[in-house]
Amino acid sequence: MKLTILGCYSATPRTLGNTTAQVLEINNHMFLIDCGEGTQVQLRRHKVKFNRIKHIFISHLHGDHFFGLAGLISTFRLLTREADLHIYGPKGIKEVITLQMKLADSWTNYKLCFHELSSKESQLIFEDDNVEVYTIPLEHRIYTNGYLFKEKKGDRKLNIDAVEEANIDTAYYRKLKQGFDVKNEDGVLIKNEAVTFPPKKPKSYAFCSDTVYKEDIVPILKNVDVLYHESTFLEAHAHLAPKTKHSTAKEAASIAKQANAGTLILGHYSSRYPDLEVFRTEAKTVFENVKLAEDGKYFNFN
Repeated sequence: MKLTILGCYSATPRTLGNTTAQVLEINNHMFLIDCGEGTQVQLRRHKVKFNRIKHIFISHLHGDHFFGLAGLISTFRLLTREADLHIYGPKGIKEVITLQMKLADSWTNYKLCFHELSSKESQLIFEDDNVEVYTIPLEHRIYTNGYLFKEKKGDRKLNIDAVEEANIDTAYYRKLKQGFDVKNEDGVLIKNEAVTFPPKKPKSYAFCSDTVYKEDIVPILKNVDVLYHESTFLEAHAHLAPKTKHSTAKEAASIAKQANAGTLILGHYSSRYPDLEVFRTEAKTVFENVKLAEDGKYFNFN
């Protein structure tokens, strides 16, 4: 599982700071999460292959989280994209994007598949053989969701030396990977655990976009491997968090601690702070394993 931070600052783009966007590579998928202004430039800068992006998840319709989407869709068109593009986001996202395409007479030559969200309860919005994606209902000034990405349990791994020694026909290898006991060529039943290794523990990643401190999301996040949580403010400006429906670094850390998260990544910093290290310092008073998002930084979780 690899996370690339394309932008992690709040409100407006800056010379040295981009608004929210990130790429999650998980179990053969490449998901784009939020798409602030300048996202496609960042994708190019970090050599992300555009054609691998088939699903885009937008948390809410504030500009710093989706103003780059129309431009990216248009660029896909100019690159003669053919694959369908699935876009998940709040109700209204289809209207705003299709209006821009209509007025610019720039209809795509590929299929745009909008999945508009309005539920205030967590729901499964994407699933295939490898991954599940759930919404995380957040509380901001407008309707907002975070997203929980969960790998499904993979196949067991063959212990080839043990398999060959047990005299098992290759026709049964698939059954072994699926966890079944099988008979060898002598008719002896071979226990699965004797000739296979368990699969790697499935990874999970939660993206919590703009939100006020919200403890009722903790059950959704329980035992998540990696949690990205907005931390717009430090304690010196904690009084602004409830007014603007944002969180502080310590509040993000509290959510991580209650959820028993493995790692907390902070982001969505207000531009009023010149030193990001203070965010980590404050958060670590509550939760130990804290990392800082920075534009262009990537995290590998194996």
